[in-house]
Amino acid sequence: MKAGLFIPCYVDALYPEVGVSAYKLLRSLGVEVFYPEKQTCCGQPMGNAGFQGKADKLVKNFDELFRGFDYVVAPSASCAAYVRLFHPRIAGHECEAAGKTVDMVEFLHDILKVKSLPARFPHKVSLHNSCHGVRELGLSSPSERNVPKFNKVRDLLEMVEGITVMEPERPDECCGFGGMFSIEEPGVSAKMGLDKLHRHMATGAEYITGPDSSCLMHMQGIAAKQDLPIKFIHVVQILSAGLQ
Repeated sequence: MKAGLFIPCYVDALYPEVGVSAYKLLRSLGVEVFYPEKQTCCGQPMGNAGFQGKADKLVKNFDELFRGFDYVVAPSASCAAYVRLFHPRIAGHECEAAGKTVDMVEFLHDILKVKSLPARFPHKVSLHNSCHGVRELGLSSPSERNVPKFNKVRDLLEMVEGITVMEPERPDECCGFGGMFSIEEPGVSAKMGLDKLHRHMATGAEYITGPDSSCLMHMQGIAAKQDLPIKFIHVVQILSAGLQ
């Protein structure tokens, strides 16, 4: 199986260790991984700002770079969702690469159907279910719908030796980041983030984890300003813990 690894721009710039962990984890599971060096932003910032049409060249570039792979895998629920749902709308036609694009959790859980992992992480973590992951990719069951509960992120985390996985009260409530929302409505965004942080910390967790570095970045910034004793780690880093 050939997978194109898509590393979103903010992960590349701010959390490159997440990209490295994704590569190592995929390789350890026998996936043939390729990283197209000319990849760029998926266009989500333009869409969040109301200028979705400005992303047309990025959509074309993405499709040309990634269409030849069996799957396009991204350690970012929000970017994977944007590519899959919005690239065809922007292009005005089906995009081959977009139809193959999945978040890392989807790829491990639904496609590879991973049943065990060699990782060890002896810590208590609180799971952050990001909005895009819950409501666009179906990584977990949304609380507003009367459906049986499930959580693909938790399923994977519980394969890790030594880990204790918790979820906060209101487990799928937004952290307040919302891309441009955090810039246009900083006061509301910060208060939502602080409320979410307090709920995560009430679990007694040492770390907050999740499939989106953007949400973790938002809460990490608030925690730093408030001097709150909580750490942050992307779910892929936990799932790959101990790999060389």
